[in-house]
Amino acid sequence: MRLDWRYKLSLALVAASLAIYGVNYLIFRDWGYMMRLFFGQLGFLPLSIIVVTLVINQLLATRAQQARLHKMNIVIGAFFSEVGVALLKRCLRFDAQREELQEAIGALSRWSPADFRQAAQVLARHPYAVDCGRGDLAELKQFLLSKRDFLLRLLENPTLLEHEAFTNLLWAVCHLGEELGYRREVTQLAPADREHLSGDLKRAYQLLAAQWLTYLEYLQRAYPYLFSLAARINPLHPRAQAEIALPGPGA
Repeated sequence: MRLDWRYKLSLALVAASLAIYGVNYLIFRDWGYMMRLFFGQLGFLPLSIIVVTLVINQLLATRAQQARLHKMNIVIGAFFSEVGVALLKRCLRFDAQREELQEAIGALSRWSPADFRQAAQVLARHPYAVDCGRGDLAELKQFLLSKRDFLLRLLENPTLLEHEAFTNLLWAVCHLGEELGYRREVTQLAPADREHLSGDLKRAYQLLAAQWLTYLEYLQRAYPYLFSLAARINPLHPRAQAEIALPGPGA
């Protein structure tokens, strides 16, 4: 039976330790000192395990987690740049109560921690009154189909496996695109079909809005210059613009 490399390494280390103790005895012939030394090192072993497992490993795990979080947010940033912001604008057109979101979140300018908490509460309370008949469903279908390959590549990214909320968002958006893609005609829908698509759109819309706010908060902490642009093109602001307006005379 072939031994695993870990067993081989363990046996080699044990053999090396016995050899060192053997040489020590052959040179100094002091069995009592060797036993005192052995038990002294054995007594320190639990403390060494604590230091290695609870302190060093935790520090390494925290650093690895931060690296994974950074990689995940790079992917999330690519999603919002390519799909998310434009999709959120389109979802708003189907929301019968979108003015509430635009007034509460679109008007935010300072984006302090209190502003983020307020925005999160607004999103949690919002009814997301989605009706497929209110917007251009054919244009939404064309948009999602044009982004299908990009979304599938994101789903193949193993970095996102640990980010359940964003993975659920991707699945919801992909599912909405598939539902629309299988329908040749989306301008004339049966009431039951319209209600079904409204539910799929509502799911994607709700997850998208929540994830956008989370991503915006991360940008403010980690990349203020990226946050500046993201806040200026706020998809929940009806008159958002990337250009920075110059102050008027006397300002």
